[in-house]
Amino acid sequence: MSKPDELLVDIAALVESGHSNQMTLTVVAGGAVITGRLAPEAVWRQRVSEVLADSVSLGAFSAAFTAPTPAGRAPTHLHFHVARILQGTVGIPETGGMYRVAIDDVSAWTMGDFSYSDH
Repeated sequence: MSKPDELLVDIAALVESGHSNQMTLTVVAGGAVITGRLAPEAVWRQRVSEVLADSVSLGAFSAAFTAPTPAGRAPTHLHFHVARILQGTVGIPETGGMYRVAIDDVSAWTMGDFSYSDH
């Protein structure tokens, strides 16, 4: 197991402590480029729970995301809200998704989110 990037852990901890989803970040994890806004884990879990609860076929999974997040521990994951996986000039999904990425899996990162264009 690799040692997590301490600066990235600090950024994730600031997002967690401020309960803000305004920090934009782009990461490379497992060869995928993911770009979007970070959210506190509790906010991310709540939103995923709401989406699942609204689904007829996936509603039963909603409860798995309502468990409280342990307080006082260093973040181990980044929680992206309104995020896209970039592939060429396309962002998937176009409207943005909810992604959870292990900080240990991030091989590169930069501040801000990348835009893409057909031009």
